[in-house]
Amino acid sequence: MIPPLPSTLPPLLGVENGIWLKGDWHMHCRHSTDSSNNPQSRIITFAEKLGFDYLAITDHDVHVQGAVAQNTWADPEYLSESVLLFYGAELTAPRGHVNILSAEPYDHQAIFDARNARDWDLLKLKQDLGIHWSANHPHHKNHYGFSFDLADSVEIWNTSIWPKNIPSVRIWDDQLLSGRMLGARGGSDSHHGAPDDPALIVPLTIERSGNYVGTPTTWIFAADRTKPAILAALKQGRASVSSNPYNPRVELLADTTGTGQFDMMMGDNVIPTGAPVTFEVRLSGGGIPGANYQVHVIKNRSEFATLLTDTTTRTARFTDTPSPTDRSYYRVEIEGPQAPYPEVPNSMAQSQNMVALSNPIYFNYDPEF
Repeated sequence: MIPPLPSTLPPLLGVENGIWLKGDWHMHCRHSTDSSNNPQSRIITFAEKLGFDYLAITDHDVHVQGAVAQNTWADPEYLSESVLLFYGAELTAPRGHVNILSAEPYDHQAIFDARNARDWDLLKLKQDLGIHWSANHPHHKNHYGFSFDLADSVEIWNTSIWPKNIPSVRIWDDQLLSGRMLGARGGSDSHHGAPDDPALIVPLTIERSGNYVGTPTTWIFAADRTKPAILAALKQGRASVSSNPYNPRVELLADTTGTGQFDMMMGDNVIPTGAPVTFEVRLSGGGIPGANYQVHVIKNRSEFATLLTDTTTRTARFTDTPSPTDRSYYRVEIEGPQAPYPEVPNSMAQSQNMVALSNPIYFNYDPEF
C-alpha cells in the first residue's frame, strides 16, 4: 500500500502555543531485579534537584509477573511535588521491549498477559486501555520486534552511548520514509545508583557515573504542563533529544509563507504549495558559549546539507522547495562539544560528538496512514 497524499490537513497548532519540558522516558528502580542501589527516592530526588519536569520509571514487568501496580506504582516513594510521574512499565517479551506509558493508572496486567498475542489483538487492547505504546531500542540486544504500526513513538537514543544508537536512527528513518509519522524520544535506561555505603558497591555501580537520569534528555513542547499534554506532544513529535540536560535544546522551525514568520515546528505537517520554504535551526539554552555546532540536515533519509550555527545567534538557516506531488520530511542532527554533566561525569565521553537530534517537519504526509 502506498500512502495517499492528503487533500486537506488540520490547521497547525502554532509554534508559540506551548511550553518546553524536559525529562527521561526510560529508567529502572529497585523493582527491576537487574537494578542495584536505585530506589525510586534516589531517582526522583536527583531529578528534582536538576529541575526535570517529568519522569517515567519503567520497571521490567516480567520481574514482577506483570504486577507493576502492586510494586513500582504502589511504592510509597513514588511521589514528587515538582516532577510529573508517569505510570508505565517496560513490557518485556520474547519479541522485544516496549515502554507502556500513561498519565493515569491502567491495567498493565492485561498487557503483560497478552504480550505474545498477535499484533492486531494488541492494537485493540492498546486502544481499549488508552495507553501510549513506545518502541524501545529497536536495534539493541532486546530489540523491538512488534509492528511499528502499534507504536506511538520510538526510542532513537538509548543510554548515553551514542554509537550503538546509529542503527536505531536508521530504522526510524526507514519508517518515516515509508509514510509513517512516528515521534522520536530518548531514554537513559538507567539501572544503577551509587550507594551511600561503600560496602554496597557492586560491579555495575560504575554505570552510574556514565548513564543516569537525563542521558539522554527528551525535551517536549507541550500545550501545557500536564501529563496528557506531554504524551500528546510526544506522539506528534513536538520534541527533540539532547545527550544531557546541560546541552542545548535543538528546535527546527519553518516559514512556509515567505513572510519571515515561522509557522511550523517539529511534528507539524502541511501540504506544500510548490514555493520555497525557509528552515531555521535553533539551539536554546545550555551548551558551550561561543562554540560552533555542526548541523546535519536529513531529508528523506539522506543528508541534504551540512551547516554551522552562528556563534552569537546559535542558529542556522537553509531553504528548500518541498515537492507538491510527493511526501518529504526534514530533521536535523547536531554535533559539537559536549557540555559537562558533573552529576554524571562519564556520560559526555560516551556520547562522543552527538549533541542533539530533532523530530521531523513533514510535508504531504497522511496522518491517517
